[in-house]
Amino acid sequence: MYKRLSVFVWLLSGILWSAPVIVAAQQGCEGLTSLKIPNVTFTLATAITAPPDYVAPNPRVPFWNPEPAKVSVPFCRVAGYVEPAQESHIGFEIWLPLVKNWNGKYLGIGTPGMVGYISYGALARNVQNGYATASTDTGHVDTDTPGEAPTAEWAGNTEKVIDWGHRAQHLTTVIAKEVANAYYGTAIKYAYWNSCHEGGNQALTELQRYPGDFDGIVVGGPAYYMTRLQAATLNASLALVGDGPESPTFLPTAKYPAINRAALDACDDLDGVHDGVIDDPTRCRFDPASMQCPPYKDEASCLTASQVEAVRKMYAGAKFEDGTEIYPGYEPGSELRWDVLGRGPGPIPVSTGFFQTMVYPGQNWDYHTFDVDRDTRFAEKKLGGMIDSMDPNLKPFKDRGGKTIMFTAWEESAIPPRGIMNYYRSVVETMGGLEKTQDFARLFMVAGMGMCPGFRDPGGFDTQKAIEQWVEKGVAPDTIMSIMRTGTEVHRTRPVCAYPAAAIYNGSGDPNEAASYECRVRE
Repeated sequence: MYKRLSVFVWLLSGILWSAPVIVAAQQGCEGLTSLKIPNVTFTLATAITAPPDYVAPNPRVPFWNPEPAKVSVPFCRVAGYVEPAQESHIGFEIWLPLVKNWNGKYLGIGTPGMVGYISYGALARNVQNGYATASTDTGHVDTDTPGEAPTAEWAGNTEKVIDWGHRAQHLTTVIAKEVANAYYGTAIKYAYWNSCHEGGNQALTELQRYPGDFDGIVVGGPAYYMTRLQAATLNASLALVGDGPESPTFLPTAKYPAINRAALDACDDLDGVHDGVIDDPTRCRFDPASMQCPPYKDEASCLTASQVEAVRKMYAGAKFEDGTEIYPGYEPGSELRWDVLGRGPGPIPVSTGFFQTMVYPGQNWDYHTFDVDRDTRFAEKKLGGMIDSMDPNLKPFKDRGGKTIMFTAWEESAIPPRGIMNYYRSVVETMGGLEKTQDFARLFMVAGMGMCPGFRDPGGFDTQKAIEQWVEKGVAPDTIMSIMRTGTEVHRTRPVCAYPAAAIYNGSGDPNEAASYECRVRE
């Protein structure tokens, strides 16, 4: 069935993608509703002329950001939907800065997890920075309780799974470009994508399925290989929470700092700098059995035998019964953030929701029946063609001049960081070696900045500037600076080097200063 659907989708998207760019005279904002685009209905086109203090709509409170977005510049707000197939209804909004404020570029917006709503905060940020921009609900509207993680009740519908998996972002991008071209009366100069987690997975989808959509793509901490990732995160979460706080296998979050301290004691100094960061966790050989009680002396922090095994499972990752890897594990040094998976009382709801509603819809699936081998194989067979993006052949993207920066944090605790490293290695092998890959795709492994570096502090790890320099000026990034702040005060700078190089301390100088490091491949 999926093959028939995918042919239809490809034909539809091909019509939109391959159609010649028709740039007419500049069109007023309100007149954009009269544009004729196949299967598209525009519901709103209005000029927002009275900032500052324009407050964007907030139909559902995001569970990580309850404050409504405010906009301080005038812009054109366009809303509508596209219905590419029966039972498919993809909502979108397109925000366009005034001609005098426009930088000539388009910047797409990713969506976290399985959420279904317009990302007004990102729209506001992008339009204020001069970009034409658009956001989509990915084909469904959340009905969850505000403030709680969505549970994907919609996911039993195949068309909506396809929308969320790849179709919604692509069609929104194509439509937004046509609307922007009409509004400005001139073609967009450069199109970019920059997002993290599920937005990073959407970036991989664009790279692999729709290589003509963007000139530059930043892939941040991606939810790579979705079917396997959801199985692996559920497997890890179950290792931490067991059957709940009363279970002898439960690992209390209060013990995470002690585990982190023990990991740092074992591996912090491997890079020659004692700074509270494990710069390259792949070289760390920390064994949590050293914390087992007895003989570990700190009774408040020591681990039972079952808790030692839980920590080992976190580091080891998920495996099939024959021992082959399903997904890598989490890294020593990430322990302070394991509460994403282990806060309890049950396992992580995003992953349980994935299996309940997308893998086994209508079957009253219970996580107590989860079998990592069986359920991973079934999920991949059922859904992989719709939602997995792991094709290492990026030749179509490279051939049209596209550039991509991939990055993740070693301290990631939602998505194991070696997943994207393994993918990048497969790209290198497929594309003919490191040199032929680095001329269009580079990977950066970031230490000490937590999940999604640069998204809370864009100036702290500026991938957008790096991708624009590469696309527009041909300046490939050998390093991207990481700037760590306490409030507004900078307390550390460090170069992050293009993989496989790493920042190596030169043996002298202030270890908190970037000038004290050089990029080279570790021996």
